[in-house]
Amino acid sequence: MKALTVLSGGQDSTTCLYWALANFDENIAITFDYGQKHNREIECAKKIAQDAGVGHEVIEVGNILQGTSPLVNKDYDVEQYKDAESLPGGLEKTFVPSRNMLFLTIASNRAYVNGCDVVITGVSEEDYGGYPDCREEFIKGMENVYVEGLEKDIKILTPLIHLDKKQTVEMAIGLPGCMEAMQYSHTCYNGEFPPCGKCHACLLREKGFELAGVPDPMFAEVN
Repeated sequence: MKALTVLSGGQDSTTCLYWALANFDENIAITFDYGQKHNREIECAKKIAQDAGVGHEVIEVGNILQGTSPLVNKDYDVEQYKDAESLPGGLEKTFVPSRNMLFLTIASNRAYVNGCDVVITGVSEEDYGGYPDCREEFIKGMENVYVEGLEKDIKILTPLIHLDKKQTVEMAIGLPGCMEAMQYSHTCYNGEFPPCGKCHACLLREKGFELAGVPDPMFAEVN
């Protein structure tokens, strides 16, 4: 079977790519350039896909997702927090409406054209910032859209849907090559390296590795 992984260049999608490599005979990956404030994650995705030896396509979707989210609007700052325990509940201001809906729609096209049986995405209901398009119900809805719109049985797989960041790290540890690839992944919403350590994404990543009891490979010396 052949799998297509939506690869952002972050921790979760990198884990998903290596999960796909462990579970499917053929693999490709796609990355979206959607007008995000920085392109670090795109460059990370290119490196990760290249090292994994999978075909990789960067798809430009322009500024169609522009809005008030600080991820796509330079006029708004990413909120910073003291630690993971101080993160607020509810919907984060970083939410980009319809982002996953658009990505999975385009992914269905690339999967169909490339003869893929499954689309893999790294969404999770556990550490998701309240994003409604990271819920299992949404994924099931999109899978139904695939069936109705394509008349082809392309599944959407979400290996991390019920895992928190600690469990995601533990999965990565068990996947050959994944922790090595993780040093090239990018998480910081501000696109900084070293990462800011104060945004929602940075704090959840830090907490996950801390609870898993292993150092974050992102801080390893890159030769």
